[in-house]
Amino acid sequence: MSRSFKSIEHLAVHELQERLYSSNTARQFGFRLAVAEPGRVILRMRVSERHKQVHGVVHGGILAALADTAGGLATYMSVPRGRRVATIEMKINYLEAVEGGTVEAEARVVRRGRHIAVVDCDVRSEDHRLVGKALMTFFVGPFRKTRKPATR
Repeated sequence: MSRSFKSIEHLAVHELQERLYSSNTARQFGFRLAVAEPGRVILRMRVSERHKQVHGVVHGGILAALADTAGGLATYMSVPRGRRVATIEMKINYLEAVEGGTVEAEARVVRRGRHIAVVDCDVRSEDHRLVGKALMTFFVGPFRKTRKPATR
């Protein structure tokens, strides 16, 4: 890997950490960045009571949010800086309940075109059991300038 690519990748990882830790969702749920490389991201979340539903297991929506966030960040790491990434579609299969420990989402970009990226994500429990499998589609495009609200 060339020296310039390493420095660009390092800057992207730093920017990615800032984006993650400034996200309300990531802060509220305690998502932490474990691995970030072009087209691949691993996020971890330590399970606490706030993540659990009435049956004492992690709520599926939180697992979906973990997978979606990892997928979006993996896509972000695969596109030129200054591009916008937004979820278009997500499908997740819940394979096993998670009662505690740490949950990990590993997202990998399967294919990226000019405006669409497809991402596969494995969600695993602390003992490495596959507890969820997600497939996501993301829009990739330029940032739009924020429109000023219409005045009446």
